[in-house]
Amino acid sequence: MQTLNFPSFQFRFKNSENKLFVFDEIRKKFVLLTPEEWVRQHVVQHLIQVKHYPKSYINVEKLVKVNGQNKRYDIVVFNPDGSIFLLVECKEPKVIISQATFDQIARYNLSMNANFLMITNGVSHYYCKLDHENKKYQFLNDLP
Repeated sequence: MQTLNFPSFQFRFKNSENKLFVFDEIRKKFVLLTPEEWVRQHVVQHLIQVKHYPKSYINVEKLVKVNGQNKRYDIVVFNPDGSIFLLVECKEPKVIISQATFDQIARYNLSMNANFLMITNGVSHYYCKLDHENKKYQFLNDLP
């Protein structure tokens, strides 16, 4: 797999039927290792090991209703009160982060109301702080 713009993390892998799987410690199971999953697993480890967000507050690949349609978000970090602190959208490294990517996470966030957004392809990372009251956002250099 491609080297990403994250610190080096230790992962558990297994081969099954000539396919490589990586252990997701949030979902507590092995998942097929795709380029997007490689990015997702790095983000999860970054949130746990670098940002020190509690594992129990992190959710991966869950269903969300967006304009009446079922969609899946990549990663959510909750606040202790159950509100959403951070919504993360992961793309595989070869995908260029575009306005369409920002539009996608903005649509998801209409129903989720996260305080922060992160978009990454593993190489480039974008962070945003949302001010819902004033309907503004601010790009950040990093997550709090």
